[in-house]
Amino acid sequence: MNKLLFLDCDSTLCAIEGVDELAALRGPQAENEVIKLTNQAMDGTVPIDEVFGRRLDLILPSREMCKQVGELYIKRLSPGVVNALTLLRERGWEPIIISGGFTPVIEPVADLLNISKIYAVDLYFNEDGSYRGFNAEAPTARNGGKPDIIRDLVSDITPSQTVMLGDGISDLETNSVVDLFIGYGGVISREAVKKQATAFIKSFDELPSTIENYLSETPSSCE
Repeated sequence: MNKLLFLDCDSTLCAIEGVDELAALRGPQAENEVIKLTNQAMDGTVPIDEVFGRRLDLILPSREMCKQVGELYIKRLSPGVVNALTLLRERGWEPIIISGGFTPVIEPVADLLNISKIYAVDLYFNEDGSYRGFNAEAPTARNGGKPDIIRDLVSDITPSQTVMLGDGISDLETNSVVDLFIGYGGVISREAVKKQATAFIKSFDELPSTIENYLSETPSSCE
């Protein structure tokens, strides 16, 4: 496979925002504040790096909390994902997760989907499983991180074609570094993403045909 399909996780591969679900486990006060911060970041009204650490300080996610939300990711997998990825793999596409979510939370659903490459944010725990911190240097913990990751991968792998699928502003930032950016509105439709995306879908059932229609006669910008 020499074609790369980059996928956001929260509100794209899965029909939840993992950070919001972690906040719900912490309690209603943390949940309300975190949801507000998440929406501001995803809508682009506040920089991601400005809210990233604040949300985690409110949640203090333990290893057990991450395990619970990881299981929820699997239960809330977006409809049509498995079939779409199966078909796209047959056509030579390699799926890669690029997410501002947390690695230990995303790993279970990545394993389920047989996705070996995950670019997310590592969390650190104390011996008793309590929260110790996060990798503040992770590219996806800031705006501009997703395109940086893609540039590096394209430089290393030199794929023939690249696609990004996601729902948020941080996903839209990749528009200039992939052959096709597809906005996803199957969970939440963000107006800025819908307006500026090259293509926009509301179901994974649409993904294979959308990629084929847009890229069948389009030379790669990576070449």
